[in-house]
Amino acid sequence: MGKKILIISASPRKNGNSDILCDEFARGAIEAGHEVEKIRLAEKDVGYCTGCYVCTKLGKCCKKDDANAIIEKMLSVDSIVLATPVYFYSMDAQLKALIDRTVSRWNEFGRFNGTEFWLVITAADTNREMMNATLEGLRGFMRDCMEGSIERGVIYGTGAYEKGEIRSLPAMREAYEAGLNA
Repeated sequence: MGKKILIISASPRKNGNSDILCDEFARGAIEAGHEVEKIRLAEKDVGYCTGCYVCTKLGKCCKKDDANAIIEKMLSVDSIVLATPVYFYSMDAQLKALIDRTVSRWNEFGRFNGTEFWLVITAADTNREMMNATLEGLRGFMRDCMEGSIERGVIYGTGAYEKGEIRSLPAMREAYEAGLNA
């Protein structure tokens, strides 16, 4: 029986480089027999956390947008792919907003125990070191906030600036193979 995989594409550009890698990961995962759902954050309404902490009483965020439903999906799958372009040495605002909103479920220890995470990071730069801040932000989220989660792999889509440039780079094959091996 296959895994349930949720792909969260934070690319604001439909068919942007990180979004394309999400599709390649999905293609491999589907071929391997997994159930895959992809969410494009740019098509969802996810506001930023205001730090009101009403969620500690409600068990979910009090905001009426798409974040609660996405977080519920995150809690119900075996694997999560987090994909983001690198903007000024960090993940983009769409993904950061969603991550911040998971505070509403953060205190439910063990909820992500055993959940596998794949990270997809794209940038125009070819130097992977410039992606370290983004990678550490995502790893900190997994390690410190989603206790018990497992990092399965990182796909670096370097050297891709213009929309679609990723198609001719090695990251395409890496994303497909990661999906096959998810």
